[in-house]
Amino acid sequence: MLRVFNTSLFLFVIFMIQELVIARINFPINGFSLYLAALMVVLALEDRSGSLVFGFIGGVILDFSPSADSPLGQWALVLTIIGYLYSINKESIGDFLDSPFLFLLFVSFATALSLSIFLIIGAMLGANNGSFLHNLLLIFANSLWTILLTPLFLPLIIKVRKLLMSNRERI
Repeated sequence: MLRVFNTSLFLFVIFMIQELVIARINFPINGFSLYLAALMVVLALEDRSGSLVFGFIGGVILDFSPSADSPLGQWALVLTIIGYLYSINKESIGDFLDSPFLFLLFVSFATALSLSIFLIIGAMLGANNGSFLHNLLLIFANSLWTILLTPLFLPLIIKVRKLLMSNRERI
């Protein structure tokens, strides 16, 4: 229970950094979501139930974003789906800590998949998400920036996650 609270607090801090700092940077092509990338790293490193729980908690946090112009709960649904996909494919994913480049590609793919699912669910709910080309460019740019910038903070996320685990969970 304490780990869920600590990890949720960690995700909230990353969310605040995203909203207060990263969102104000004008990236060429389009934006970068530090929060989505960090959440995908956390989900990839969690066990089966942890990826589901933190997918939902991460989605609830993202639903309260002032820049999110979507129905409340849409991000929670999307990231719970992503957490579910992580949980059912945990054995086939393997251990990414042995291959950092593959891990970066996987995190980038997961962020692109989460943005795509968000757009699909938004279209089903009748949201006006803009043109297809604009959305495709946004997903591509976010994936590109995720591949380029995730190596800067990936070691920090892994260390913080290990610190948030109890001694029994580290074994």
